[in-house]
Amino acid sequence: MSINAGHGPFADEQALEDALSAPDDALVTDLTRVPGDIIVLGAAGKMGPSLCRLAQRSGGNRRIIAVARFSDQSIKAQLERDGIYTITADLLDREAVAALPDAPNVIFMAGRKFGSSGAEHLTWAMNALCPAMVAERYRHSRIVAFSTGCVYPFWPVDAGAGPTEDVPPTPPPGDYAWSCVARERMFEHMSVVHNTAGRLFRLNYAIDMRYGVLHDIAMKVFHEEPVDVSMGHVTVFWQRDANAWALRSLAHATSPTTPINATGASVVAVRNLANAFADRFGKPVTITGTEAKTAWLNDASMAHRLFGIPSVTLDDMIDWTADWISNGRKSLSKPTHFEARDGKY
Repeated sequence: MSINAGHGPFADEQALEDALSAPDDALVTDLTRVPGDIIVLGAAGKMGPSLCRLAQRSGGNRRIIAVARFSDQSIKAQLERDGIYTITADLLDREAVAALPDAPNVIFMAGRKFGSSGAEHLTWAMNALCPAMVAERYRHSRIVAFSTGCVYPFWPVDAGAGPTEDVPPTPPPGDYAWSCVARERMFEHMSVVHNTAGRLFRLNYAIDMRYGVLHDIAMKVFHEEPVDVSMGHVTVFWQRDANAWALRSLAHATSPTTPINATGASVVAVRNLANAFADRFGKPVTITGTEAKTAWLNDASMAHRLFGIPSVTLDDMIDWTADWISNGRKSLSKPTHFEARDGKY
């Protein structure tokens, strides 16, 4: 049942979407262990549409239900053309959440990061109140909730791959990171109270040609803008793998819910990434700042044992990103601001 969509570089968005939504045998097998519909809440973000398509192409007698505000109606139309059932809803509306259809499998992708400064109340509502309502509504379902490595403290770069799931969530100051801890606590509380199975999917950072850490660095190098290396190290991996692991986590849910880190196998220096893109573009690179001794990292050894190592190498992702940008292909124009160390977004 696995589909080989090929690897990059990608001629256009359709080729990229085909690759991002291509299931493998491991995903298909794991999803057979969790029968029934899959409802994806917050499905219109950067990763949601490709996750919905990946689930749809994995087969099985089930509906994939995509729920979002769909402020961009073209995303809704594209998902419907791909056979995905869509519902327009505001997940901060208690009545709208209550009216959503039952589903035994939930992928929660809703959240707020950018624009947090100056509207902290909305960030906390989206990252804490919304999860509480969803966790109550779907207390009898399996829930895989997207989270972030930003719930961890900054980690010494020379202390290994990063914090494991055993490290308590204690991020640096900032409303965004702490509201992400609150999101996890809401799902955790409801899981304990209702015996809900789930996973807290702590992701950083997924790579797509149109956005992400590699895209951000490459765009700066390509346009001969300085690259700030204050946040000097990152972990990254291919978005298809990130979405596949999230879906597979439904079959590896625990009760009560527990965290699982999701990222690549290596810590990468931002300076080295900038130089790699400079080599591929044949352009000079200007480095600013000095690498801090800590960074937001996580150790995904558990995920690698469960799901295998990521299917795409860092060199391939660099090559594909460079090719995409060199050819002037689409950017989502949504910088990750991965370099921010003050918690302000």
